[in-house]
Amino acid sequence: MDYLDKLNPQQKEAAIHKEGPMLILAGAGSGKTSTMTHRIAYLIKEEGISPYNILAVTFTNKAAKEMRDRVEELIGEGLNMWILTFHSACLRILRKHAERAGYTNDFVVYDPTDQKVVIKNCIKEHNVDEKKYSSAYILSIISDCKEKGISPSDYAKRNGLDFKNEIIHDLYLAYESVLKKNNAMDFDDLIKETVEIFEKNEEILAFYQNKFRYIMVDEYQDTNYMQYLFVKLLAKAHNNICVVGDDDQCIYQWRGADIKNILNFERDFKNTKVIKLEQNYRSDGNILEAAHSVIENNKGRKRKKLWTYKEKGEKIKYYRADNEKDEARYIAQEVDRTRSGELPYSSFAVLYRTNVQSRIFEEAFLAREIPYRVLGGIRYYDRKEIKDIMAYMRLVQNTADDLSLARIINEPKRGIGGKTLEKLRALASVRNESLFDTLADNEVMEGLPAKAIEGVREMIGAIRQFSQEKDNLKVSDIYDGLLVRTGYLKSLEILNTVESEGRIENLLEFKSVIYDYENEDPRLSLSEFMEKVALLAEIDNHDAGENAVVLMTLHSAKGLEFPVVFMPGMEDGLFPGWRAFEKPDGVEEERRLCYVGMTRAMQRLYLTSAEIRTLYGKTNYTKESQFLLELDKSLVEGDAIYKSSTTSDSNSRLNHGGGNDGYSNPNIFRPFDQLKYIKYNKTAEAAAGNANLDIKEGDKVRHSKFGEGLVLSIKGEILNVAFDSVGVKMLARDMAPIKKI
Repeated sequence: MDYLDKLNPQQKEAAIHKEGPMLILAGAGSGKTSTMTHRIAYLIKEEGISPYNILAVTFTNKAAKEMRDRVEELIGEGLNMWILTFHSACLRILRKHAERAGYTNDFVVYDPTDQKVVIKNCIKEHNVDEKKYSSAYILSIISDCKEKGISPSDYAKRNGLDFKNEIIHDLYLAYESVLKKNNAMDFDDLIKETVEIFEKNEEILAFYQNKFRYIMVDEYQDTNYMQYLFVKLLAKAHNNICVVGDDDQCIYQWRGADIKNILNFERDFKNTKVIKLEQNYRSDGNILEAAHSVIENNKGRKRKKLWTYKEKGEKIKYYRADNEKDEARYIAQEVDRTRSGELPYSSFAVLYRTNVQSRIFEEAFLAREIPYRVLGGIRYYDRKEIKDIMAYMRLVQNTADDLSLARIINEPKRGIGGKTLEKLRALASVRNESLFDTLADNEVMEGLPAKAIEGVREMIGAIRQFSQEKDNLKVSDIYDGLLVRTGYLKSLEILNTVESEGRIENLLEFKSVIYDYENEDPRLSLSEFMEKVALLAEIDNHDAGENAVVLMTLHSAKGLEFPVVFMPGMEDGLFPGWRAFEKPDGVEEERRLCYVGMTRAMQRLYLTSAEIRTLYGKTNYTKESQFLLELDKSLVEGDAIYKSSTTSDSNSRLNHGGGNDGYSNPNIFRPFDQLKYIKYNKTAEAAAGNANLDIKEGDKVRHSKFGEGLVLSIKGEILNVAFDSVGVKMLARDMAPIKKI
């Protein structure tokens, strides 16, 4: 058992626990992965538990792979063990029992882009105004319902069927109908359908309860209701469940995470052993003390405090910039100055609250020729050419996938327009068959536009052949064949543009992805490959070896660490965000996000704010974040953080003096208010101002954009005005932003 000697006493106590429920409260950087992997190794090596009887689930492929690799290092052999993400574990179960949910075992998984296409079609077919009921809004409601196990009929019962809820119910029902018809599930379905199979089939549940006698759950604070039910059902028989998490790092409530799952774990599982991992191995002492001085203000948390044997290190640096450009300049300057100590660029991270903050830092880094990487932009797998070829591959996997066929039926151009596609859809609906089967009918194909027949016939033939032979071909062979036989690669080569060359390079890189997976498993099937690609998370794309400063949101940074961290935008309304003030526990979640950001730093932590900030096209004076007020001031150096002269309690806002309410308003960063202003108020103001304006030929006017001008003539509501800056312009009186001089 010498492999356990590297653990501290609390980690070792958790590692050798065998029977009964256990809650490991693992603070940031406290070695939770090491504790979990050593516990798995202990169960197998010392207690004789078969790897077959252990289930370990987490949230990202990266975390699952790291855990699997570490266990195999300790065990010294390959494992017949499930160390998977929630979605991957449920997907594996559903492949065996999909028929119990009304699917065939070769169902496909729709990603968010596919879901958006489906719901947009549903909105169109139901003649719903997408301006009032956007696809994103409807999908968010559907996802929330599925995470809570609410069906369309349940939604109707809970909310009633007034005009708005009836539309949502009908779209939810239509969305589900399309998925079932296409033999497809979305990500929420993977867990929901698995739970429903467990609840409705005692023999299936009993099989997996008997198989998984020991269950471990990573990042338990991030579980939603369905994930909670999944592990609770599995653990019910033997009660050997170990969850690892940190309530102080629950930052995903906006996407379904329920902090009550970890706070109430001891109530759900009686006689729970609770172990706190409070020794931090990541950050210097001052950083931990500062982070604790903020998070201890949360009421909804279990009491614990991180500590370390490391030195106190440098104090937290705070800079109050004049504006956002000065803030970005300062951070870029500090990167250059600190890097002179031979730190690589990859040691630096700028963690911001919203993606819109990245632009100004990109400009500042470009000006100083500092290499950077934005983590969280368009994913490689979301690029058009990759989505297209994946749609082809999904069709080979499942020809009933109408969504994929509709995407590529005219990619490359085959002369199939929107009207033709609608007719084909209508015919397929009448025949009660898939689009593919309808197109494969020779009589239907002959009825297509003449220029489309040859291209469609070649495409259908290629997909049918690869589908029939998919189990006999390597994924790379299917991929090569589709690129050539569908004409997709040729169409890009014919274009011969810089853009088409870039797309070809991306398609070639996708071949590298396939080869990587085939090297891991030479017998990799098409369905297995598609599952692996579909389940990739954005955080899995982070390459710690790339020598560039990382720009990313605070949410994306969870699980990562950097020697030097910058947290800009520490202002009320930006961080904590304006939405936080509209929810009872909103500020507490934002405070947890602040804690997560601070504990990403290993050696140096910078906090910055801007006295004046332009965001969403609007410039405002700002107020320093209330989280700055909560900091232990003895741990901070740099600019002073001032408390308002009119407040003193922990909930007060910060100010540089004065009591101007507008100055401290957190809603100054609301993008929707500015959007409404741009859409409606500008025009309304101009019209109201000009309606009674007595303008005559020869009058001088001032235009907000063109400056001063002379009215040459007036014809009805049209003004001809000569401006010194741009010459003669025709202006609509009711719309022009002009004033008479």
